[in-house]
Amino acid sequence: MKYIADMAVYDKKGQLSLVVEAKSKLNTSSNWAAKMRRNLLAHGLMPDTHFFLLALPDRFYLWKDAGIIPEEVPPTYEIDPKPFLQPYYNGAGISLDSFTGESFELIISSWLSTLLQVDVLPEELQGQDWLVESGLFEAIRYGHLAAEATV
Repeated sequence: MKYIADMAVYDKKGQLSLVVEAKSKLNTSSNWAAKMRRNLLAHGLMPDTHFFLLALPDRFYLWKDAGIIPEEVPPTYEIDPKPFLQPYYNGAGISLDSFTGESFELIISSWLSTLLQVDVLPEELQGQDWLVESGLFEAIRYGHLAAEATV
């Protein structure tokens, strides 16, 4: 069964590196995120990829090399994205509690597009050690983004 991801990022060789689900839900927990991921896997909806990002306006949950066995696996990283997404919210003229799912997906697409096109992390993303520490930045750098991608 094919899965339509909100976004898929392919590395510079064209291999799938990151699958992103962007949801506009607020105030979640890592337990909630682990259940969400397990449900996607239980329905055969997620491909095996190095990285899976569940992106929410107030929390990012990132799994690295977590496999595709449908069990509750806690995220490898739990990140507060507000500091680095705020410029995107400001640029779009929206606040954390006033956007739609589609507008949030556009913000995440913009953020990822910035990461894909640079040699080093841009100044506004400095201090986001998880991008480098996890290997995500290196894995997707110079790659390409596909929205509503069948993976």
